[in-house]
Formats: sequence, C-alpha cells, structure tokens
Amino acid sequence: MTLFVPLKIAYKALKVHKARSMLTILGLTIGIISIIVVMNTGLGLEGFIMSQMDMFGTDYIDIEPQVPKSSRASMFQASSITTLTVDDAEAVAEHPNVRDYYYGVMGQKIVSYLGENKNILLFGMSAPGFDLYGPKVEYGRPFTEEEDKSLAKVAVLASGLPQKLFGNDDPLGKRIKIGKDSFRVVGVMEEQGMAGPMNMDEMIFIPVTTLQKQVMGINHIQFIMAFLKDTNLAEQTAEELKLIMRDQHDITDPDKDDFQVVTTEEALSMIGQITGGVTLLLIAIAGISLLVGGVGIMNIMYVSVSERTYEIGLRKALGATQKDIMWQFLWEAMFLTFLGGLIGVVLGTLFTQLALIGARYAGFDFGNLFSLFGVLLGVGFSVLVGLIFGIYPARKAAKMDPVVALTHE
Repeated sequence: MTLFVPLKIAYKALKVHKARSMLTILGLTIGIISIIVVMNTGLGLEGFIMSQMDMFGTDYIDIEPQVPKSSRASMFQASSITTLTVDDAEAVAEHPNVRDYYYGVMGQKIVSYLGENKNILLFGMSAPGFDLYGPKVEYGRPFTEEEDKSLAKVAVLASGLPQKLFGNDDPLGKRIKIGKDSFRVVGVMEEQGMAGPMNMDEMIFIPVTTLQKQVMGINHIQFIMAFLKDTNLAEQTAEELKLIMRDQHDITDPDKDDFQVVTTEEALSMIGQITGGVTLLLIAIAGISLLVGGVGIMNIMYVSVSERTYEIGLRKALGATQKDIMWQFLWEAMFLTFLGGLIGVVLGTLFTQLALIGARYAGFDFGNLFSLFGVLLGVGFSVLVGLIFGIYPARKAAKMDPVVALTHE
C-alpha cells in the first residue's frame, strides 16, 4: 500500500468530523498568528529604532549621567545626577579626535499663546547643535552662540507646533510664553517624526543657557554629544574620554563613575539585544499556545483511535500493516497542524500589516515587513507539533490486535 492511501483515508476521516477538526486547528492557528505577528513587528520595531539612530548620524559618542555602580540608588534615578556640566563638555572637546560637540538639557513647561495652553517638551541645546543635529531648520533661522551666551529668549519650533499654536499665521516673529517668560519665535524645524516614545515634531528648541538659568533654574546639563574625526578610533576615544571625565569629577574608582560614555556601536548593540530578547520572550509565550494546541491534537487523536477501533481491526484483517495504520493517523495529525499553520500564516501576515498601518498612523513607520523565517518557523513548528503529539496515538492504533479490534463495540 502506498503512502498516499493512508493520506486519502486520513483526509476523509477529518472531513467527516469537520467541527472537531476546525476546533483543533483553531488552537494551533492562534499560536501561529502570534509567532508571525511577534516576529514581524519585532523586526519592524528594531528597524525603526535603527533608522532613528541613523537619522542622528553614527559618528558620535554620547556622554550622560548615570548612577554609580557602587551606589545603592536605583538605575532609574540617573536624572537626579547633576554633576555633568558645561566644563565637562569643554574638556571633552579638547580631545584630538573630537571635531565638534554640543550639549543640552530637556524639560517640560506650559507654553501659551493668546490664552491657549499646552504642556510642551523643551529641548535646550548649545547653538552648534543645529549644524550637528540630524534635522535642520526648514525656515527662519537657528539661534546663535551669542544669543545662547546672553540668555536670549528666542525659540525654534518643531514642525508640528506652528499650526497648533498659530493656525495658518506665519509663526516667525510671534511671541509665546514659556512658563512666565516671553520668547520670540525665530525658526521652524523640518519634520522629524518619532524618536522612540518622543514626538520630535512637538518640541521647542531654545538656547541651553536660557533653559538652564531662566526657565529651570539649574546649572547642570543632561548630555554631551561629541562628534569624531576618525570613527575607527571610536572605542579608544571613548576610553580616553572616560579618563578625562574621571579627572573632571575627581574619580579614581571606575565603580564610582557618575557618567557613562557610549559609542554608537555600543548603543546599537544594546538596542539589538533588548529588542531581540523581548522578541524571543514573546515567541516563547506564543509557543506555549502551540504546545497547548499539540496537547489538544493528542487528545483528539486518542478519541479518534478509540472511535475507529473496529475500522482499524478491519483494515488490518484485510492486509494493512502496522506502518500503514500508523501513517494514517500521523497524516491526520500533521494534516490538522499543517492546515492550522497555513491559516495562521495568512491571518498572521494580515494582522501584521494591520499592526504596521496602525503604528504608521501613530507616527511609528516600521516599513513593510514580511519575515520568511517567521513563516517557516510557524509552519514547521506546527507540523513538528503534529508529528510529536500524533506519534503515540498512531503507534497505539498500529499495535492493535485485529481480532480484539474487530470484537470491539
């Protein structure tokens, strides 16, 4: 008897019990959908974050405050570290491989115009940032170093704010209130989109010194961006900048570093590890639903073997071998899982596209992604589940004594 005869018999048996077969397929389909959606959106998220990194360039080193390793304080309390200063930025700029730099502070204040109040993120940075920062001023002008040093109250709006604050009026020259102070709008940035959780098109850029002294009442800064002459020396430069920072802060024990120096390569690596770890965790969770579906298949196959004991005995009496009987029930199990896998791939791909459209509508452009590996993993895993969970019931059916099976009621 050929291998395709048991397949034909298996198909007919599943067709007789349509409702039971569809319910069995449903559990597997949900698991496959989960795997496809998780892998595709995970790849999309990683690609989106990487594209955001590219937008700001790859030739810089980022220096930010951090909680010292020797401290018992939480890592989430880095914002409370106020030891990073403009003097540190100027010392970093003296390094021979640093071609340029800028530094800054971020905060939030109520911004108002003609009685309309909005809570808006403020980005205070030194004037060179406009030449080094990825997006540029679309119209108007950036503020100058002289305006930064003189605590000038000038502002450059992100692209999404002029319409919200002024409607169709020209924003240049208009005055807005940031907190209690009046600022003159001198420029508007080009569209930037989302950067992680932040909408970069709803920010206001003001001179860093003005934000420090006039708005927030602080002396420290929150980051330094040092741009390199030779990116091949990035790791070496980062280690040397750590020494400069320790000298600035009178630190001799690296465990007491109240700052972190991160190269672009290190940042990309950390992002890849985080997104990869989260994706694997979600795939593992989705895999649990496939295992549950596999247990369901085993249960259904046991019921099927029990119901068709007489049929098994009759086929064996007519010459069917143990191998024929085992393949008949294995084909049933694998057919169920394969069909569940195909349906899951189609629906998973559809749901992925809907998720990507939703993300794009919210401002996160993940692109159009299709993970062939995710499809192969989903379908392959589903068939493997059918094979593994179908073997025991199939072997049980194959080993039945035909005489005993024929007398079964």
